[in-house]
Amino acid sequence: MSDAGDAYEELRPEARSSMLLVCEHASQAVPDEYASLGLPQSELDRHIGYDIGAAALTRALSERLDATALLGVVSRLVIDINRQPWHPGFVPVESDGTAVPGNADADDAERARREARWFTPFHARVHAELDARSAAGRPPVVVTIHSFTPVLAGVERPWPVGVLYLRERAAAMVVLEALRETVPDGPVGDNQPYGIMLDGTDVTVPYADERGVPSIAFEVRHDQIDDDAGVATWCDLLAPALERMLARLADAPPAAAV
Repeated sequence: MSDAGDAYEELRPEARSSMLLVCEHASQAVPDEYASLGLPQSELDRHIGYDIGAAALTRALSERLDATALLGVVSRLVIDINRQPWHPGFVPVESDGTAVPGNADADDAERARREARWFTPFHARVHAELDARSAAGRPPVVVTIHSFTPVLAGVERPWPVGVLYLRERAAAMVVLEALRETVPDGPVGDNQPYGIMLDGTDVTVPYADERGVPSIAFEVRHDQIDDDAGVATWCDLLAPALERMLARLADAPPAAAV
């Protein structure tokens, strides 16, 4: 755990890679004080509770690439640290048709308490890491790791993986190109199964973009990474694509001063 106690988990803080891996929805844990939010464990173990397989994949990539990683430590049903505090999904009262009884009476004071406990220190740590790398002349790159459910609202989602981005199209195209050469089954999603929210809902990739930090997100369909073999397979697929992206970024001319 980090110095912030239970606010986040940090892997390989002295890593050599310029890449910072971020996994906001890494855990389905609910602190005892929230009494499982009134839900059975079977609901917390679903995709509504966390991004299935994303933490294991982040750990594998962190080790493979020698990259620092920051992981969330509570369920996205307690607080979604990749949503802005004003968003209803920040402390959701329902998710994919499941009511969350423990959040029904969460007032502004409770939302602010969860924000101070988990959201603020997590993102402060991300910003501090980006600041430190920039100050040391190590231009950072942000990669967030997520997973998605194969079927949502009765609609099947054929993409085994998607690459999401806003401004960082050039880096994303390198990764897409690499994955389309190697992913054996199904189309590689270009901002699919959905893109980064343009309304300010999403947090990590947009603020990296605003800082001029190259940033992309992976969405891996969770039936691909729900066991050790799947995680190993996708680590083998994503790591070379990310290495190609880093090599292209290193070769690119510096951006013009604004």
